[in-house]
Amino acid sequence: MTMLKKTGLATLVATAMLANAALAKVSAEDAAKLGVSGTPLTPLGATRAGNADGTIPEWTGGITQPPAGYKVGMHHPDPFASDKPLFTITAANHKDYAGKLSAGQVAMFEKYPDWKMVVYPTRRSASNPARTYEKTIANAKSGELVGAGDGVANVSEGVPFPILDKDPAVAGAQAIWNHKLKYKGVSLQRWANQAPVTAGGQYVMVRIKEELLGLYYKPDATLQDINNILVYFYQEVVSPPRLAGQVLLVHETLNSQVGPRQAWVYNPGQRRVRRAPNIAYDNPGTAADNLRTTDMTDMFNGSLDRFDWKLVGIKETYVPYNSYKAHSGDSKIADLIKPGYINPDYLRYELHRTYVVEANVKSGQRHINPKRTMYLDEDSWQILVIDHYDAQGKLWRYSEAPSVNYYEVPVFWSTLETHHDLKSGRYIAVGLDNEDKMYDFSFQTTPDMFSPASLRQRGFQ
Repeated sequence: MTMLKKTGLATLVATAMLANAALAKVSAEDAAKLGVSGTPLTPLGATRAGNADGTIPEWTGGITQPPAGYKVGMHHPDPFASDKPLFTITAANHKDYAGKLSAGQVAMFEKYPDWKMVVYPTRRSASNPARTYEKTIANAKSGELVGAGDGVANVSEGVPFPILDKDPAVAGAQAIWNHKLKYKGVSLQRWANQAPVTAGGQYVMVRIKEELLGLYYKPDATLQDINNILVYFYQEVVSPPRLAGQVLLVHETLNSQVGPRQAWVYNPGQRRVRRAPNIAYDNPGTAADNLRTTDMTDMFNGSLDRFDWKLVGIKETYVPYNSYKAHSGDSKIADLIKPGYINPDYLRYELHRTYVVEANVKSGQRHINPKRTMYLDEDSWQILVIDHYDAQGKLWRYSEAPSVNYYEVPVFWSTLETHHDLKSGRYIAVGLDNEDKMYDFSFQTTPDMFSPASLRQRGFQ
């Protein structure tokens, strides 16, 4: 791992800067290193070149054309279906690969003798729209962290910090903002079904419908235009019957110091809408049977203010990637869900460079996961792997996000999220839409549809 060193004095200076001023953007000279082609860095800030031994190739633009026969509305076909596995990491040989595994992955091998990681050739398939690249390069020259790292300024549409600050205390927060603000389309309707799985493999499927509107990504929108709202989020539980009709509405903010997240819930038994200020941080996730917290949605979401963030370094890591078999409409959920973990035969792992970011709860703050180590894909800023620790400093949970390229956008984003309780042997799989309609990125909606009054009307339908 390439480690970024800092002194105690540098930490104090960075903390003071974060608390009291906007952090300086990168120089024009550094920004010129970003580009679609012919530059040392990709438009989103990844190293364009492959690694020295050739196991990670050069980024050449990712997937810019879908496979033949693809039509919008399909589950996205695998462009690499003919690839053959290179090798398989198992409980018997995982120590041979320890330098490229996370602590959570090692713990999975130690807990589950039959768990495996089938490793395929690395395909740097992540891509984004040309406009996202243009806006990201512009953001590099103007983007700033503000407050105590709780907000951003002078950015629009694209990734805010494609070139991270040299100070790890600053760069860690910037990397997480890059994940939070990565392009996902302006609006979206999807099924986000989840299965809380017992240690024995039993589960009751929770069918969840979601709608999102991100005005940050709307062409030519400014931070002033969107009034501090990053994403409008609507979630409705459709089944099982005992949970059906529960509705959650969230206004996710860009700067928690200016205005914190606002949330409302509709309870069909009470038939009323009420404010839900606890829908944040380590509050239990919707119908998740305490297997994930609210801020584990999309691997991490919400305010950064309870944690100190640190970029530990850049590491070559085996991560879930190009997980089209797990995504496929031909894959049955009953075949995916196994005791302890998703069926490994449906997953694909590749070697990629990742930004390793460590989050430690601040003095005077609390969280049930006071320490987390996150692994972000260099080509997309998607968090692919997280190790979660408990209050005693012991590894508690392991999370991963098998991801694919959504060709119609395009964007590289998770198709599943799995969160494993390493103590109880239980886990939750989120995003099980194999037997439902695919994401609809053409979904049309407006902010009015995400008002508390609208929530009440929807709840009574």
